[in-house]
Amino acid sequence: MRFTDEYLDELAARNDIVDVVGSYVRLTKKSGSNLFGLCPFHSEKTPSFSVSADKQIYHCFGCGKGGGVISFVQQMEGLEFAEAVEFLAKRSGMPLPRQDEQEQKRASKRQRLFELNKAAARHWYENLISNPGNPGQQYIEKRGIEMRWVKNFGLGYAPESWNDLTDAMAAKGFSQEEMITAGLMKPGKNGHGGYDAFRNRLIFPVIDIRGNVIAFSGRIIGEGEPKYLNSPETPVFSKRSNLFAINLAKKSKAGYIILTEGNIDVVSLHQSGFDSAVASLGTSFTDEQARLIKRYADEVVLCYDADTAGRKASDRAIGILQKLDMRVRVLELQGAKDPDEFIRAHGADAFRNVLEGSAGQVEYRLRLIESKYDLSTEEGRVGYLKDSAALLATLPGEVEREVYAARAAEKAGIGREALLSEVERIRKARIRSGKKQEQQNVRPTEVHQNGNREQRYEDVPSAVAEEGLISLLYADPALCRRADLPTEADFSSSVLYKLYSALLRREREGMSVSPAALASELDSEEMSLFTRIISKKQLELSRSAELLADYISAMRRRAEQRSEVDDLRGYAERLREQKNNYKP
Repeated sequence: MRFTDEYLDELAARNDIVDVVGSYVRLTKKSGSNLFGLCPFHSEKTPSFSVSADKQIYHCFGCGKGGGVISFVQQMEGLEFAEAVEFLAKRSGMPLPRQDEQEQKRASKRQRLFELNKAAARHWYENLISNPGNPGQQYIEKRGIEMRWVKNFGLGYAPESWNDLTDAMAAKGFSQEEMITAGLMKPGKNGHGGYDAFRNRLIFPVIDIRGNVIAFSGRIIGEGEPKYLNSPETPVFSKRSNLFAINLAKKSKAGYIILTEGNIDVVSLHQSGFDSAVASLGTSFTDEQARLIKRYADEVVLCYDADTAGRKASDRAIGILQKLDMRVRVLELQGAKDPDEFIRAHGADAFRNVLEGSAGQVEYRLRLIESKYDLSTEEGRVGYLKDSAALLATLPGEVEREVYAARAAEKAGIGREALLSEVERIRKARIRSGKKQEQQNVRPTEVHQNGNREQRYEDVPSAVAEEGLISLLYADPALCRRADLPTEADFSSSVLYKLYSALLRREREGMSVSPAALASELDSEEMSLFTRIISKKQLELSRSAELLADYISAMRRRAEQRSEVDDLRGYAERLREQKNNYKP
């Protein structure tokens, strides 16, 4: 659904950012026209989270997150842009733009499925708690699950009956077609009648980040196959794009997400105080699930089963998470196959000790490589060093490569320099082969990040001027009509050029440049960067023409210097090639 700038500005006007943020954050400390509070996006003891009533923006000076009211709801609730707009529209009683007939039918069908799933979850929950001593209660007692956590997760019990659920849902007005579409009912032979899909199982409702019950996972009580039965793909559920307990884990202040394999593991971890645990839903870890996690944390602790399949799953997950530049640790539990078994045997404190000492992904993968070879033999050492060098060559930082190369070299009994030389050879070969991703790992560009972004700019003096230019144009829009403004070639930072070009285009076309309107085309990190820029001290607009000239001059001077350096590098490269190709 497309939203006009006028609609977004009206939406923002009806949802004052102080009121919206204030429903999540206690705003008490005032500084000028700003209010301050503890940041909801990272743990802190001193308030660094600022809300400007005048500019209708928020910005955290600690973690760097920022934006307007739509961006806040996106980040706080983990919603897509359109979902955040809908959230705020409902909050303020503002009707959404009219949908066409097809969209209305699709929305109505989804809403019915949400209602059906919620009714089914409630029915199974009542089954579990209402009849003392039923098999479901016996099972949760056996697994040590307390009733408080039964309620928090909405656990339920599906009895060994062919029509317990289908009869109950039919009585509430849901059709067989709706139950089959939701994956709650299996059709009978020849399409006549049907029966419950979940029978004799402890039920785990799958709840999305908006609080909708979208699917179910059922653990069989006693013996039988499959051990876990998951809902099929439906119009409201995709296994690849959801995680069990993400609705709870998104509220955690731990700073990381614990990724496990089983639902019981997740419940056990939450019950023991580890409230950031989630699990995938009958699939291998996916790119979509990684992106979902990244909305709430930049670090993942992998806690898979301690068997061959678990190690393979960890290796796969590491590769996926690395693509998103996320930190990864791997938890290895000794004497237990999974977190639930470990906690029941050794307690929560023992698990916390293991968690705090968990290995980074590089250390973990080096240990896996070591386990493949006999280092008492020359062949084993050579194999270990080759695989280790290939792994280390993927690391973006020189310090990381040096540290881990020293460890691997010591393990194999050779000098560090010899291993580093092999690492460099592999890295250069990959660069020459033109593998884009490897080049990005080797030469990080000006990727913006939370806090202290200027440290990641390739050309800091130019980036300072570029930020100043953006701030000035936002404060004095009339300057956007100037014909002598910088072009893309004058910018050192691609993300700053994107902010600048969006601002310039919108001003010149008479469009809104409000935080609400800009949020429709900037992602959360770009919006945070933009907010940080415009949150700086007020500019002296009486000197706007002079400031503009200074910023442009600084940018073009640095661009000219970069061009000269590039020319010198190109010349040096050509000389090296001539030398390498020279044959006396």
